[in-house]
Amino acid sequence: MKNSSDGADIAVALGLGGTVRIGGNALAVSDLTVMFEAIGRTGSVQGFADALGLSYRAAWARLQAYEAALGRPLVRKTRGHGTALTEFGTALAEAFSAAAFGLEAGFVRETRAVEQRLRRLLTGRAGALTLAASHDPLVIEVLSEGGGIDLSVMGSSAAVERLLDGSADVAGFHCGTRASAAAGPPFSAVGAGAGLTLHPLFEREQGLLLAPGNPRGINGVADLTKDGVRYVNRQKGSGTRDWFDRMLVEADLQPGAIQGYAVEEFTHQAVAAVIACGAADAGLGVRAAAERLGLDFVTLGWETYYLAASRALDAPVLDALIAAIRERAGRSSGYRAARSD
Repeated sequence: MKNSSDGADIAVALGLGGTVRIGGNALAVSDLTVMFEAIGRTGSVQGFADALGLSYRAAWARLQAYEAALGRPLVRKTRGHGTALTEFGTALAEAFSAAAFGLEAGFVRETRAVEQRLRRLLTGRAGALTLAASHDPLVIEVLSEGGGIDLSVMGSSAAVERLLDGSADVAGFHCGTRASAAAGPPFSAVGAGAGLTLHPLFEREQGLLLAPGNPRGINGVADLTKDGVRYVNRQKGSGTRDWFDRMLVEADLQPGAIQGYAVEEFTHQAVAAVIACGAADAGLGVRAAAERLGLDFVTLGWETYYLAASRALDAPVLDALIAAIRERAGRSSGYRAARSD
């Protein structure tokens, strides 16, 4: 049997809900919001009636019930100007509007997750997921082998922000040697408290990518200030750049002391390529990028790479991606299994 939903557009609308309770009276926030919006837009109780499909008399009775429960008048009639909200009504409407605005990004994100889930339940099919992710060679490699996920590569901060504001279904990011909860905004906003699930994918080895044979004798961050050493940086907002800047602070080194600090590339592979072609002597990146282009490598530490998504998102394609990446990481140089955050 063909379900009527098979060919239909699927859309979900989430909004501000809950109740306002005063004494023994409880009012639905959504009902009040509809009333405030309709009267503010139309300047009439009839507009409120039309919004709910009620008669004028039924809408007026409902409005009077709201006022009785709140103990304050919500509207006033003005000759020649219809119906307007009172000062109290306006203030309450603004409070609900401000709350909805503050929750808007979460509504958008969760709407995407529910629509994805509902579409699969009704049709057996799911649309492609959007993944905003920091660059990693292994992640790119696994994604290139399967479909169902649209990837946009960007810095870790931007990826997390896109997840939080609802413009991506999944974010891939890293925070250097710090756990996400201790990494500060926006990373600290990712977690169960925000309705999100955090998946530690793997740990990867980061360090200095160096010209073959390390002719400059670079053994650590401090050596990047040597005369003639040319550095190639990652772009602002990337997790690797943030980690490098923290290392400079810890070593009491000024960015201006590093030749090439302002030269930026957007992926680990691009940094490795600049060094491989002789245009730079060093850059911070993953071991995998160094090995692919035959570069020397000085390890500086291990960091966790994460995927985060809404807890409401039920997507087999994401589960399959996580399993495939973890399996690949377990047998790849420069990677190892992640520990819980």
